[in-house]
Amino acid sequence: MVGKLDWEPAAGRTDLLAEPVTAAIGGVPDAEAAEIDPELADTAAFCERYDVPLEVSANCVVVAAKRGGEVTYAACMVLATDRADVNGVVRKHLGARKVSFAPMDQATSLTGMEYGGITPVGLPAGWPVLVDEAVAAAPRVVIGSGLRKSKILLPGKALAALPGAEVIALAQ
Repeated sequence: MVGKLDWEPAAGRTDLLAEPVTAAIGGVPDAEAAEIDPELADTAAFCERYDVPLEVSANCVVVAAKRGGEVTYAACMVLATDRADVNGVVRKHLGARKVSFAPMDQATSLTGMEYGGITPVGLPAGWPVLVDEAVAAAPRVVIGSGLRKSKILLPGKALAALPGAEVIALAQ
């Protein structure tokens, strides 16, 4: 098991998942969920309190890509030890003139998830999910559940298999 958490099959713990995550979790093999203190949802505090190594935790950031007056959104998954190269790799990959982190209110309203718990599982249809190579190669990673009160544990390859997922060298 990973960390000091009681992991259970995620499909059986939909009370720990945001509504869009609940709708999509059946398509994610081997996903498990665990309840946490919502005050400790941020990565550093979570990893310290629950003894989860940073290299086993993956963060999801929502970006807004702009080109010709159009805005498209994408999710980027990187290990907690890394940062996504938003202005280089992500911008070029999405063919955007400018890419920035989506404002919190937009990210939460568009995803139907809580800030600090946004996850690529259950994102709106058509959103690209850019998964860093290290995340895709990880045997298991801890990610958000859509809610601050829980986390999901799954194989990195399950993230690479999500709808719209692309595995690229994303971290800097």
